[in-house]
Amino acid sequence: MGILDNLNGPSSLKGMSLKELEALSREIRQRLLQVVPKNGGHLASNLGVVELTVALHSVLSSPEDRIIWDVGHQAYVHKMLTGRYKEIESIRTYGGLSGFPKRAESEHDSFGAGHASTSVSAAVGLATADALAGKQNFTVAVAGDGAFTGGMIYEALNNIAEKDLRVIVILNDNEMAIAHNVGGINRYISRLSTSTRYLGFKYRLKRFFAAIPIIGRPLTVAARGVKNFVKRLVWRDNMFENLGINYYGPVDGYDIARLQGILRDAIRGKKGCIVHVRTVKGKGYAPAEEAPEKYHGVPKGGVFKASGGFSSVFGDIMVRRGRTDERLCAITAAMCDGTGLSAFAEQYKDRFFDVGIAEEHALTFGAGLAAGGMHPVFAVYSTFAQRSYDQLIHDAALQKLPLILALDRAGIVGEDGPTHHGLFDVGFMLQIPNSALWSPECYEDMQRAFDKAFEFTSLCAVRYPRGGEQDYDRSIYTDCGTMSYADFGTGKDVAIITYGTITYNAIKAAEVLAGERGVGVRVIRVLRLKPLDFATFSELLNGFSTLYFLEEGVKNGGFAEHATAYMTERGMTEDRKVIIRAVDDRFVSHGETKRLYEECGFTPDRIAEEICKKAGV
Repeated sequence: MGILDNLNGPSSLKGMSLKELEALSREIRQRLLQVVPKNGGHLASNLGVVELTVALHSVLSSPEDRIIWDVGHQAYVHKMLTGRYKEIESIRTYGGLSGFPKRAESEHDSFGAGHASTSVSAAVGLATADALAGKQNFTVAVAGDGAFTGGMIYEALNNIAEKDLRVIVILNDNEMAIAHNVGGINRYISRLSTSTRYLGFKYRLKRFFAAIPIIGRPLTVAARGVKNFVKRLVWRDNMFENLGINYYGPVDGYDIARLQGILRDAIRGKKGCIVHVRTVKGKGYAPAEEAPEKYHGVPKGGVFKASGGFSSVFGDIMVRRGRTDERLCAITAAMCDGTGLSAFAEQYKDRFFDVGIAEEHALTFGAGLAAGGMHPVFAVYSTFAQRSYDQLIHDAALQKLPLILALDRAGIVGEDGPTHHGLFDVGFMLQIPNSALWSPECYEDMQRAFDKAFEFTSLCAVRYPRGGEQDYDRSIYTDCGTMSYADFGTGKDVAIITYGTITYNAIKAAEVLAGERGVGVRVIRVLRLKPLDFATFSELLNGFSTLYFLEEGVKNGGFAEHATAYMTERGMTEDRKVIIRAVDDRFVSHGETKRLYEECGFTPDRIAEEICKKAGV
C-alpha cells in the first residue's frame, strides 16, 4: 500500500512532510505510466504537472478554493488527488472518468474544459460570484503558455487588473501547446523564463532575514518595499506588472517547497496575480521528454501506428496543389502534425502559417489572405472551428471571400468525448449564406471535393473524420456528380440518405434488409451537402415510400432537416414516411467509437432494426 492508496481527499496533503509529498509525486508519475498507455490519453502534459498539482492541493483547500485547468489535458493528477484515484483505471472508457475536468463528476472540478484559453475567464467569473457571496476563498486557473497565445486570456487578464479579485493564474510554461509554441507571446514568456535574477534575490533576502532571531519577521515585512523596488529594476518590461497584476516567478515546477512558498506569498497578497511556473512536458519519462509532441496523446494500448488516413491524404493534396498554385497558403492553429500539414510546412515555409491556439484570428487572417488575392486553407479540427463561428459569417461569407476550411475530426471521435466530437459543423455551415460544404466518404471523394473547393469563389468547407476510409467494393455506386447511389434487392421500399464514412454502416444495413427481409433499398451517398443538387436528389428518391436519413451529426438544423424542409415545402413528403437517425438534442459522452455508435443507433443492426420497425417492412 502506497501513499496514494491511503489518501482521503486533498486535505490529506496538508499534514505531509516534504519527503512524503515528493514520494507521493513519484507514485503518481508511476501510476500515470501504468494507466495512460493502456487506456490512451494525454500523457506528457500530466507527467509535467505532477509536483505542481501536489503543491497546489497541499496549500489550497479544494473544493472551497477552486482549481480550474485550462484545456484539461493535465487534470489526471488532480483527479487522483481528489478522491478518484481508485477510478483512474476507468479514465476515458465508456461510463468511466472523463479525460477532462467535468463538473458533474466531482465537486473538485470547478469548471469543465476541453478547449484552450478559457480558464482565466471562468476563474474571473467564479471569483466574482464568490466575492458577491462574501466568501474569502481563492480561485486558481492553471493555463499553459500555449493557451496564452489565445486572445481570450488577455480579455480576462484585463478584467483581473480592474477588479480586486482573489484569482491566481498559474502560467504553466513548458514551451509547448500540442506542438511547440510560436509567435511573439512565446518569445516574451521565454524571455521572462530566463530572467531569474529577481527570483534568486528574493529568496536569498527572505532566508537571510528569517534567520535573524526576534527581529527577523519584522525585517522581512519591511524588506518588501526593497524587494518590490528591485523587482521593478529587473523587469521594467513585465507586461503583467504593467497591467497591474502581481507577478511571481519564474519558479521550478518540480521544487515543491519553493512552489508552496510562492503560492503562500500569492495568497497573502489577497489579489489577482500571475505565478510563472517552469515545467517540462513528459517529465520523468525519457521518451516523452524527448518527443513531447508525440507523447502529448498516446493511443489506447500505447502502440503508435503509422500516420495515415484522411488527415494524411489532405496533406498530400495540399503538397501537390502547392506545386502548381503559388498562391496556396495553409493555416493551422497549433495543429500542424495533427492536421497533416507537416510536409506542406516543410516544402512551402513562406506559405505556411501556424498562428498558435487562436482559431478566431486564424479564420479572419485567412479571410485577409483571400482578400489580398491568396488561396488560403485553414486546417482545423471540427470541434475547434466552432470557436470561429462569427468570423465565418462576418469576415468570410458575408464578403464572399474564397477561404477553404479543412474540417478534420468530423463526427464522433471517441474517448475525448463531448468537448471534441465534431457533430455541429454541418449544422452551422448549412446556416451560412454564400458557402459550400462537402463531406467525402472515401479518399477519392476527398480529392474531388478539394478540387471543387479550390475553384469555389466564396467560403467553403470539406469535412472528414478521424482515421481512414472503410475497405469495401465501391464499384457498387452509380455516380451522379455531387452524389451517388447503390441499389440492393428489388423494388423501391426504402431510400437511405447519408454522407461521410457512416455510409459504410448504411450499406451493411441495406445488405441485411435486402438479403434477410427482401426489402428493396437504395443507399444515396451525398458528397456535396450544400448547395444540394435538389433536382438530382429528388429524382433519386422518386418512387420510394420510406426515406431514412442517417447522419453522424446533430439532428437540429442538420442535413436531414435541411433536406426534408425543402421537400415538405414542395409536397414531396406527402404519402411518405420520413425517419431521421441523428444525434438528438444532447451531447454524446466519451468512450470507444463503436460503443458510442451503439448508443446513438448508428450500427448496421440498429439501423436495419429501426427501418423494419418504423417503416413496417
